[in-house]
Amino acid sequence: MTQAQTAQRNGAVGFAAVVGAVAGASLAAHRGRWSAGMGAIAGAAGLASSEAVARARQRPNEIPPLWQRIAMTGALVAPLGWAAGRSRRGGSVAVGTATGALAGLLGVRPQKVVLGPLFGTAVGRAFATRRRPVPASIVATTTMVGYRVLSSLVFRDAQVSLLAERVRAEDLPFVVPREARSSYVGTDYVRDLAESLGGSYVADASDVGIVASLDELAGPDFDPAAVDPLVREFYEHTTRFALDIVPQWRLWVRPGYLLYRTLVARRLGQANVPMNQRETERGVRSRIDTISLPGEDVAVRGWIRSFADTDEPIYVGIYTTYRHDGRGYVSVGFPVPQGSFTATLLPRARPGGGLMLTSRSELDHPGHYLTYIDPATRDLTALAVPGFAEQLDVYSEDGQLRAEHAFSVFGRPFLVLHYRMHRKPA
Repeated sequence: MTQAQTAQRNGAVGFAAVVGAVAGASLAAHRGRWSAGMGAIAGAAGLASSEAVARARQRPNEIPPLWQRIAMTGALVAPLGWAAGRSRRGGSVAVGTATGALAGLLGVRPQKVVLGPLFGTAVGRAFATRRRPVPASIVATTTMVGYRVLSSLVFRDAQVSLLAERVRAEDLPFVVPREARSSYVGTDYVRDLAESLGGSYVADASDVGIVASLDELAGPDFDPAAVDPLVREFYEHTTRFALDIVPQWRLWVRPGYLLYRTLVARRLGQANVPMNQRETERGVRSRIDTISLPGEDVAVRGWIRSFADTDEPIYVGIYTTYRHDGRGYVSVGFPVPQGSFTATLLPRARPGGGLMLTSRSELDHPGHYLTYIDPATRDLTALAVPGFAEQLDVYSEDGQLRAEHAFSVFGRPFLVLHYRMHRKPA
C-alpha cells in the first residue's frame, strides 16, 4: 500500500470515528451526560473499527461494502433525529416518516421514493405504541438502517459503482476533469478556470458553438454530411441562437427535486433546472465562454445558461469532443466542488436530418460519471452511475429548430426539457 493510500484509509477511519462519536452521544443522550459520553466513546470505537475492517477488505475499484455504508448512514441520521426530538412536533411517527422520506429521496428511483415514507411511518407507529417514549435518535437510526436493509433486498441493481480510483485523466477520456475550486460554481466559473489555467478568456464569445465541427463526431452510427444545415449550424454556432425552455416534470419526482433545488442547486450555482413554464417566462440567457491556450484556438467551451432577469445560473457545462475506436463522442462536464459530473453521449442520426445524443448504448464509454479530482496530483476517482440516462434530440421542423432533452432513472422518465431555438437579432 502506498503512502497516499494509507493516508486516505486513515482519514476515512478518523472520519468514521467522529461520526460514530456524535451518533453514540445522540443515541444515549436521553440517559444523561455520563451515558452520552460513554455512548460517544462506544460509537467512535465501533464505527471506526467497522470502517477499518471494511477498508482492509475493500478491493481495487470497489466502493466500501454495503454493511458499512448502511452503518454509516444510520449513524449520520442519529443526531438529526436527536435534534428533531427536541421539537414538540418530533414524535416517533413524524421522525420515522421524515427519515424514511429522506432515505427514499436518496434512493432516487420512484419505487424507493414511495417506499421510504411508508416504511418510516410504519416504524414510527410501532415505536409510538410503546408505553415509554422512544428517543427520536433511536427512531431515526432504526428507520434508516431498516429501510436500507429492506431496500438492498428488494432493489438489487447497483445505483453507483466504483469505476476507477486514483488514475490519470488520460485513462478516462470519457470524463471531463474540470472541477469547481470553491463551494459555488456560478456563471463566472469559466473566467475563474481561465485564471487557474493561465489561458486567454473570452466572455460571451461571438459566433462559437458547443462543438468546433460535427465532423469530429463521425462514426458508424452517424454521418455528419446527412445532418440538416440548420441543426449543424446550431451545434457549430450555438451563440447565434436564443433558447426557450418548457420543463415537463413527472409528479413523483417533484417533491424530491424541490428539496434538492432548495438545499443544493441554488447554493451550488449549478443544475438549477426551472420547475415550471412560469419560471422560464423570466427568459433564459444562453452564452458560451471560451478559454484559449498556447497552440490551441479554443481549449475550453463553457455553455452557460441562466435566468435573464437575475443571471441566476441554470447550467454551467464544459463541452468537449473526443474519438475512440473510430467513433466520436460528446462529453459534457458539470463542475461541482472538487469534482465533476460528466455525461458522455453517443451521436446517432435522427430521421429527417436531425441529431440524437444519447447515453443509452451497449458501448463502454457512453454514460454518466461522478468524479473526484485530487487537488494535489490531479488523479481521478470516478463512480459510474448506470441507472441514470439521458437523450437529446435536435431537429428542424418547418424551418424551426426544436429539441427534446429527456432524462430517466432506472428506466423511469422523470423530466423532459422542450427547447425552441430561434436566431438572435443581428
